[in-house]
Formats: sequence, C-alpha cells, structure tokens
Amino acid sequence: MTSIPTRRLGALTVSAQGLGCMGMSHAYGASDDAQSIATIHRALDLGVTLLDTSDFYGAGHNEELIGRALAGGRRDEAVIATKFGFASRLGEPVRIRGDAAYVREACDASLRRLGVDHIDLYYLHRVDGNVPIEETVGAMAELVEAGKVRHLGLSEASARTLRRAHAVHPIAALQSEWSLWTRDLEAEIAPVCRELGIGLVPFSPLGRGFLTGRYTSVEGLQEGDMRRSQPRFAGGNLERNLAIVEALEALAAEKGVTAGQLALAWVEHRGDDVVPIPGTRREKYLRENLDAVAIELSAEELAAIDAVAPAGAVAGARYDEGSLGFVDK
Repeated sequence: MTSIPTRRLGALTVSAQGLGCMGMSHAYGASDDAQSIATIHRALDLGVTLLDTSDFYGAGHNEELIGRALAGGRRDEAVIATKFGFASRLGEPVRIRGDAAYVREACDASLRRLGVDHIDLYYLHRVDGNVPIEETVGAMAELVEAGKVRHLGLSEASARTLRRAHAVHPIAALQSEWSLWTRDLEAEIAPVCRELGIGLVPFSPLGRGFLTGRYTSVEGLQEGDMRRSQPRFAGGNLERNLAIVEALEALAAEKGVTAGQLALAWVEHRGDDVVPIPGTRREKYLRENLDAVAIELSAEELAAIDAVAPAGAVAGARYDEGSLGFVDK
C-alpha cells in the first residue's frame, strides 16, 4: 500500500487527496459500476480515505455505489463525505431545501443508501436562501448528537454564511471549486476558513478535466456530459482557455510530469488544510492524480505557474447562469 500523507479538515483527519465519485453516476455521461467499484477499491488500497459523494449524484445511485464498494469489511478504511440539499428529482426544476425536517429526512435516506450507521462528513450541498443557516446547521448538529453524523460541512458557501454556521456548530470543511481556472474563494472565503479552522476541499481541481489537456473540443464528450453546456467549453472561450493549458503543458514537460499533475500539485500547495478531490472512474487516472501529492514545487515554479494561469485569465463563467444562481453570495 502506498503511504499518502494526511491532512486535517477541522477535527477530521483524512488523506491529503480524496476521490470525487460524482462522475461515476452523474454529469459526465455513461459509466460502468464494476469499473467504478474497482477504482474505489484501488483508491483505498493506495491509502485514499476520503470518498466524496452526494444524494444528488445519479438520484442516489452514487451513494448506493459507494455502499456496495464498502460492503464486505471495507467501511472502516473510508471517510464517507456526502451532501444533501437538492430536494428535486433529476429532470424537475431544481429546488434547494435546508429546513430542519428535510435535514433529518435526507440524512436517514443517505444512511440507508450507503448501508452505514453514520456519515463521517455531512455537507449542506447548497445554502437554502429561504431558511436561516442557523436552522439548517442546528438540525445538522442534532444529527451529530444522535450519532448519525460525525462532522459537518458546507458547500459553495459565502464567508458570511460560514461565520454564522460555525457559530452554531463547528464546521469541519468547506467544499468549493478551486483550481488554476477557478480562484474565486481566494480573496475572502479561504482567509475566513483559516481564521475559523475550517478545512478546504476543492472540487474540480483539474478544471472539470480541462487542465489535463485531454479535451480540446466538446465533440469528444459523451451525450449528457454537463461540460457540453458550460461557458468555458463554448466556442471562443474554449480556444482562449486552451492557450492556458498549452502553456501549462510546457511547464509540466520541463518538470517531467503531466499538465494535470502540475495543476493538482498547485492545489495541494495551497496549504496543509487543503484536500482536493479529483474525480475519476479509471484506475489509470487515479494513480496519475495521486502521484501529484508527492510533487514538490519551488517558489520559482509556483510563480511560473501563476504567470501562465493568473487569476481571472480564464474565459467564461464556471457555471451556466442557472447553476450560478444556486451559489451562496
């Protein structure tokens, strides 16, 4: 087994890189359950402990998949992180719920799908603008008291919401998008997390795969892949963003690593309270991602990366207009 360093998310200890499982069930086209379970098992074998999912991914399928992967004696090897808040079914208008009754209902449903007696890290997937965050986190805290949940987290929350939530119950982690092409949280949100002792869990640390250099057009993406409708993959924006990736590939070649590994190493170097969760369905890319944990970057190399991919250089919004509306401001 490969030894992966550990990091702290609040009071929770996890591997320095986690595994994002969303794409095994959701957003990136058809998948293969057997292949996905093999990848989860390989991640555990290699020392990954943090497995990230949500009740929204595949309308519950992703939680069931993780439950199947951990059945048969592997539960204790994993730190299960799941989320709630998207109350509508796939194909219906998106509806966010953070009321106390739904918190309890959603947790019990996730426990059943996962086939476990507790969730290690329970996130509010999106903040409900119609419910005070104190009510939502208060109900989540009751789940901790009941032994159903060990630690609490928020996803895509503002600095103000983080302060209010943390005043009700310690928040272990904030999960938000953070990578070389999405740096929105650096100015205000990350400093507040550090002030309060909240760990940072960047999702899409590879820019939804774009920073690997494997995607040069949307034509190669499966039908149903969410990236087909995202502004950064649209014509015009795509060409401008490819120039950033090409510059990143040149730096990576000088160091003898891939562009994706260099991008992931940059995220890992944001601090020892940062635990990225790159997603993959394939063992090949899992190992490639994990190798990035050991990559050392000098101050000069970090400056060179920042020079070719400075904050604000990416063309296009990170979500379509509808999805951006659910990000807490």
